[in-house]
Amino acid sequence: MESHMDFYAAKAALDWLIELGADEAICDAPVNRYEAVATLPKPAVLQAGAEPAPKAAAAGAPIAVPDVDWVAVAAQAAASAQDLDGLRAAMAAFEGCELKRGARNLVFADGNPKARVMVIGEAPGREEDLEGKPFVGQAGHMLDKMFAAIGLGRSLEDAASIYVTNVMPWRPPQNREPKPQEIAMMLPFLKRHVELVNPDVVVLMGNISCQAVLGEKGITRLRGAWTKAFDTPALPMFHPAYLVRSPEFKREAWHDLLMVQAKLRETE
Repeated sequence: MESHMDFYAAKAALDWLIELGADEAICDAPVNRYEAVATLPKPAVLQAGAEPAPKAAAAGAPIAVPDVDWVAVAAQAAASAQDLDGLRAAMAAFEGCELKRGARNLVFADGNPKARVMVIGEAPGREEDLEGKPFVGQAGHMLDKMFAAIGLGRSLEDAASIYVTNVMPWRPPQNREPKPQEIAMMLPFLKRHVELVNPDVVVLMGNISCQAVLGEKGITRLRGAWTKAFDTPALPMFHPAYLVRSPEFKREAWHDLLMVQAKLRETE
């Protein structure tokens, strides 16, 4: 009976402590927590060949994002394009190239897509970026004069027309050369572009075009000799902008234009 009374007395004392705000049980004597750490069990040694247990991410730690293979993404997007409108939409939706964020416009192409000659330039400049068309300004006027000399133009009918585009659809800042990784991720779109247009002849204007398509630079050495680009006869030529700055090379450009004219006659 006495122990029964002790229970109720103990319970009353506990209720009184709770009302006072005591919500934790403590020992009768203080505990040195620094000494207690030394008594904790040591972590198990990882045996050879065993897989370590995954670590929990620390609060606030950045989450690792896997690298994206943007070249593969571009190749898939380009392959899915069934026509030029679809290709343009795929390029506009592509987020892998940082040049897109600093450009005003996507510079896709100009001219007649049924043309027998497809001209591939390097990258848009300031005027191309503003207008959203390749080869405008002084370089564009020079290009038009060059092909008009052999009876071709981007505003003419199919047999006498040209179709122009660039390796890069967005302007690099300060007109710098595109970086190799930028070229690599846009190359699948260019390849699909050539496949959809299916020209008889491709003209590679300048070093960047040759580097992207042929894997070579040195336009002075490459120009004037036929090669293959995407299974299509291709001729490297001086870029019109270079001819504006160095008109003494127009003679070589005229020679190359006559080569284009002769090739077109062979394939009629």
